[in-house]
Amino acid sequence: MSGLGQRLTALVTGDAQADRVVPPSGVTARLTGFAAAAMAFLTVFALALSLASGRLAARWGDELAHSSTLRISAPAGQMAEQTARALRVLETTPGIASARALTHEEQRALLAPWFGPDLPIETLPVPQLIEIAETETGYDATGLRLRLRAEVPGAVLDDHVRWRKPLERAAARLRLLGWLSILLISAATAAMITLAAQAALAANAQVIAVLRLVGAQDAYIARAFVRRFTLRALGGAALGTALGMAAVLLLPAAQPEGGFLTGLGFRGVDWVWPVLIPPLAALVAYLATGAAARRTLSELS
Repeated sequence: MSGLGQRLTALVTGDAQADRVVPPSGVTARLTGFAAAAMAFLTVFALALSLASGRLAARWGDELAHSSTLRISAPAGQMAEQTARALRVLETTPGIASARALTHEEQRALLAPWFGPDLPIETLPVPQLIEIAETETGYDATGLRLRLRAEVPGAVLDDHVRWRKPLERAAARLRLLGWLSILLISAATAAMITLAAQAALAANAQVIAVLRLVGAQDAYIARAFVRRFTLRALGGAALGTALGMAAVLLLPAAQPEGGFLTGLGFRGVDWVWPVLIPPLAALVAYLATGAAARRTLSELS
């Protein structure tokens, strides 16, 4: 069996004599379990924020990347002619898959959130919108603008770049914030467990001195503390993760009218990520307690 396998086996099975060195209950035990549970609970939500931000960036990019809008402003008597002329220009432009003028009903639906569903759009000087679908390669926006300026003076092309880029950057920063929060939570967990382990070691200084007199090695004593605190962190993190996942399940499902705030849950394989939180918390506790035990035992020498 490899060295890692032996350490894992020792961590799970333990040593009844060595376990007596570490108090099974008390302030340090409660602090370790509570800290691990609280931090795991927060990690679930930070993870949900990060994953939701990634989905949001992908959705915004997909929705806006291969579509454009042409807006035509003209007198009522010239609107139909300029619209037809613009459609002919778009149909002969390489990189454009299709183009169609939105109906009055579709434009009324677009304006409904601001002006209500009964807006008399037929009698108002509302610009005509043309929806453009691009091919995978896209089109030359600069060249198209020059053609439109010459043939359809009242047309304004919006290729959505000025909308898409800031939205994608905002979503990417939210995702980065989520992962940064997870790192900070892990560091705070390590700090709390380190303090708890040091307190437990200092409180048992006399017991440690007796163990050393009867021949116990510092590595033997350290393993007892590492095992107890690692298992406490694992149990607390499992409880916190379960509560966090239950809370995420209670969040509203993603809805178009709710925007980003209704899509914070996990989807599909995303549910695998929270399951990794307890073992990762145990790993943080293992490393933090091991470092604290070695340092404190050297100070007690």
